Amino acid sequence: MKINVTFDLTPEELRRAMGLPDVQEFQQELFASMLEKMKSGEEGYDAMSLYQPMFNEGMNAMGQFQKMMLSMMSGASSSSSDKNNS
Repeated sequence: MKINVTFDLTPEELRRAMGLPDVQEFQQELFASMLEKMKSGEEGYDAMSLYQPMFNEGMNAMGQFQKMMLSMMSGASSSSSDKNNS
């Protein structure tokens, strides 16, 4: 038996239903501050330095995913060759 349940919610309604905090105002203030610094060309301010940690984490996650897939594929090929040898 299959039961499908569909919820038609906006992101705001889902956030409230899950009990998550509303951080929209904080995000807007942070973005405005970053934009102001970028526009003024503040000394020593490098926009790429903000994103560097995200790039590094993204690359690490991709490397871990590739290792997982490789180990799964090598495990599958070794188990199939074991079955063929039996």
